[in-house]
Amino acid sequence: MQQLPLSGSPGGNSVSTQQSATNSGQHNTNTISTILQIEGRYQGSVLDPTAADSSVPLTLGDAIRRGLQFNLGAVSASNSLRQARAERLAALSAMLPKVNGSLGMSEEKVDLQAEGFSSSTLERVSPTLASALPATVGPFHYYDVRGTVSENAFDLTALHNYRSQTELQHASELSDRDARELVILAVSGEYLNVLASQTLVQSQTAQVQYAQSSYDQAAAQHAAGTKALIDAQRSRVQLTTEQQRLRSDQADLKKQKLLLARMLGIPLGTQLTLAEALTPNPQAFDPLSTLIAHGIEQRADLKSMEASLRAAEQALKAARAERLPTAGVSGFYGAQGITANGGNGVFSVTASINIPLWQGRRTEADIREAQAVVDQRRAEYQDKRGSVELEIRSDYIDVTVANDQVSVADENRKLALDTLRQSQDRFAAGVTTSVEVVQSEESLAAAERDYINSLYSQNLALISLWRATGDVEQHISSLLKEHQDAN
Repeated sequence: MQQLPLSGSPGGNSVSTQQSATNSGQHNTNTISTILQIEGRYQGSVLDPTAADSSVPLTLGDAIRRGLQFNLGAVSASNSLRQARAERLAALSAMLPKVNGSLGMSEEKVDLQAEGFSSSTLERVSPTLASALPATVGPFHYYDVRGTVSENAFDLTALHNYRSQTELQHASELSDRDARELVILAVSGEYLNVLASQTLVQSQTAQVQYAQSSYDQAAAQHAAGTKALIDAQRSRVQLTTEQQRLRSDQADLKKQKLLLARMLGIPLGTQLTLAEALTPNPQAFDPLSTLIAHGIEQRADLKSMEASLRAAEQALKAARAERLPTAGVSGFYGAQGITANGGNGVFSVTASINIPLWQGRRTEADIREAQAVVDQRRAEYQDKRGSVELEIRSDYIDVTVANDQVSVADENRKLALDTLRQSQDRFAAGVTTSVEVVQSEESLAAAERDYINSLYSQNLALISLWRATGDVEQHISSLLKEHQDAN
């Protein structure tokens, strides 16, 4: 009987998204953030032997193509599929005839006494024959040429094992397709992460310039004696704070680029230059009920689990078939002789039926084990259906919330920028102190981070929903299409 493992796929190799409310630390935001989690083999890759060591321009399409070729998740899935196909061929071979050929040449000399022909034995029959008996016979030689064939004519266990391996191969093909979607999700998500970090650096550079302008203004007024020293010092503190944030953002961008290069098989010393920019991407979707039905029908990992369940059911049938008789046919045809032109044809044909009577309860143990695997696969499949629906519902909420966040955050940052300009004008006119300016700069910095975070969350929520419905590979080309068309 074919043995199927009871446990499911090994953990620690997944790509998923989740939401979190962020409002702490240097990256203060007031939005719901969609976070990409990449685990296990999808974090790694095999090195691209043709990759440049200096600089690589990269679009989202380029990144995805590299990921599908070099990401370890895609490579592992492809190797698993090759292994499943080989195992199916091995199961098929158990039902096919086995044909072999042989050629033998023998040179022999026989001791007759060792074979039981001694003089004392033959004297009872014929003294004359006993006296003429030689001690040995030979040397003599002969050849043997033959072809042998064996076939399991009736073996239901082998048949069900083959059907089980066929289903497992189908499950592996679906898992390979699912791995492609996970690689696309991982690569595009990390690409968006780099774009967000890059946009954050650009925004923070502008914040440093605003702080520098405010400090220069405060320092000049203090030198002229129209402002107190504390105003200049407060502006100086704000400037150094913004400079520290910029350095931190720049370091984070470098690390994000290293992670992206690691996923794509690009040498870590290579300078990546991303071609697109992070832009708003509102899209309309079908009703939630339609998306759920479509996802359950399309998700490759769900179909793979269903195929694994069918494979386990065939393995159970194979275990039960161990109680049934098996029939086989074997034989050979060949030639034997002492010279090449003096041989004679020889053959043998044997048909046999093997009836299992007592196997020491081995068959019962195989059936119980196979039944446990079927029950486990059925439970995993039912759980996965619920998980798919949960993903679609959660990602649908994420997209809806992210669309609202983008419009609100965009309006808020425009208001914050206008407020900062008014504060700077009021400070220059002597109406207010640097406290108001610093507060306005902090408000603008937070508003910019909210906007960038909302753009990232919106785009990531889109690819997460496409992944949840099993369509990420079909729709990913439209993710940054607006910016590409503009170029």
